[in-house]
Amino acid sequence: MIERLAAGGDGVGRLADGLTVFVPRTAPGDLVRLGGLDRRRRHAFAREAELLEPGPGRAEPRCAHFERDRCGGCQWQHLAYEAQLAAKARIVGDALRRIGKLAVPDPVVLPSPNVLAYRRTLTLAVLGKGAARTVGLHRAGDASVFPLDRCEIAAEPLNALWAALRPSAGALPEGEDVRLALRVTAEGGLHALVHGGARAWGGAPALARAASAAGVAPTVWWQPQGGAVRRMAGPEADPAAVAFEQANAAVAAALRADVLAALPGGGRVLDLYAGSGETGLALARLGGEVVTVEVDARAVRWTEARASELGLSLRAVAGRVEEVLASLLPADAVVANPPRTGLDAAAAAALRAEAPRRLVYVSCDPATLARDLVRLGAGSGRIALVQAYDMFPQTCHVETLVVLDAQGGPDGE
Repeated sequence: MIERLAAGGDGVGRLADGLTVFVPRTAPGDLVRLGGLDRRRRHAFAREAELLEPGPGRAEPRCAHFERDRCGGCQWQHLAYEAQLAAKARIVGDALRRIGKLAVPDPVVLPSPNVLAYRRTLTLAVLGKGAARTVGLHRAGDASVFPLDRCEIAAEPLNALWAALRPSAGALPEGEDVRLALRVTAEGGLHALVHGGARAWGGAPALARAASAAGVAPTVWWQPQGGAVRRMAGPEADPAAVAFEQANAAVAAALRADVLAALPGGGRVLDLYAGSGETGLALARLGGEVVTVEVDARAVRWTEARASELGLSLRAVAGRVEEVLASLLPADAVVANPPRTGLDAAAAAALRAEAPRRLVYVSCDPATLARDLVRLGAGSGRIALVQAYDMFPQTCHVETLVVLDAQGGPDGE
């Protein structure tokens, strides 16, 4: 019997001898017969499971690739949406209590307005050579790639664009780690960004012609290994359109609004891991002294250009957060939105040594979030807010917002 869902998406049950076993593509309450059992010292993995009796949270997957090709993009298409939200709330709460030692309940998870057709970016792997190559998504648990027909969590314009480009996939470059990223902007602009390639690539016009024949007009870009993004065909467009687009715009907007609402007005504010600087620009509109920090020089230049266009006062710093943060502190408030690996230890130490009045932490990984809260010395008394966001329905991924105040109760000091 499957008891719950783990942070990585697998169902969790127990073998007859009490050993914990992780079983992919299962749901709480499922009764399953296991196959391909791999026993370890403290737990076990099952590579497959025969469903004997479904649990109450099961649903029929919308995507044909989910079971037929064991697509690794979605882990939870077999779960009803309410079950997905409940599992994400428990995963975040469990990490904060177990790893962070924080006495907090499971957070509320803000649902996505769209549970399908929400992604505005679709990145495809490219394997093989010439017309015989395979372009699609990775299977769960291995590096193999299956050919994609359509992706049910991608916005419909992306599926239409892929249908137009697919017959001309032979025009894509050859080489290791070649990828094709399809993107639709909030304004409806279509983009096809080709990453990688072993030599000079001249196939962009063929992709543009194939798209035009199907009635769509994407801008075709190429980013060779170690090189800058360049437009190869199609309408003129800002390169920022393929660098800084949110996957789920509606949920991202709600998260950004909550981040801004959590910050005190005025004062000195640092926006760490700032990306394209959208949050920093919004803060600059509210007044005060705003400093953004981002390692991607292109993003920093874009932030500076946007600030200039809007007539905003903002300082954009290019560099690694852990290397520059100490020189930028103290601050009245700090926003941190680190990658999945979380805060670097040096960055956490700097924020603990000179804690801002308010720290707003946006996390895409509950485990590293909980670890970092320990590093920051964040007892339960310092926590002003914990809120989760379902940025990626049908997957096990969850975004979490934690707001910390510098002073708190006895366990927060």
